[in-house]
Amino acid sequence: MLNAAAVACIEQVRLGFVASVKSGGRPSVSPKGTFVVLDERKIAFAEIRSPGTISNIGHSPEVEVNFVDSFRRKGWRMRGVTQILRRGSADFEEIFPKWDALWADLSARIRAIVVIKVSEVKPLSTPPYDDGVTEAEMIALYKEKYAKMYP
Repeated sequence: MLNAAAVACIEQVRLGFVASVKSGGRPSVSPKGTFVVLDERKIAFAEIRSPGTISNIGHSPEVEVNFVDSFRRKGWRMRGVTQILRRGSADFEEIFPKWDALWADLSARIRAIVVIKVSEVKPLSTPPYDDGVTEAEMIALYKEKYAKMYP
């Protein structure tokens, strides 16, 4: 399900924008910066301060997540069903070392890990690619833009 390019994007960017649905049916999007690829069908993020997202998926477990490389202007869109692994459970303790190794400074604050069983994966890209812009040109353009924003 997750090809090498999707896995590389997630592991490089780590920041996914999770779209969930509130109890009243309204959409909600929240950034999560602790994504890990568990295998070719599962990704997960640590719940550190996400009470809204946890509440939303508690009543509607399906989510969509977008990962975008800001310089390449390409990424991946994934849909799936969530499972919340609470701290102290055997399932949590089994996979927690992945987060502890990457974010030791935050690991004590992780209350749960949200696992997403991916059912659909689609690539994302910006319209200039349709017009023949190359990835190298896109990276150069955004390096210049970010350099001006953050001199």
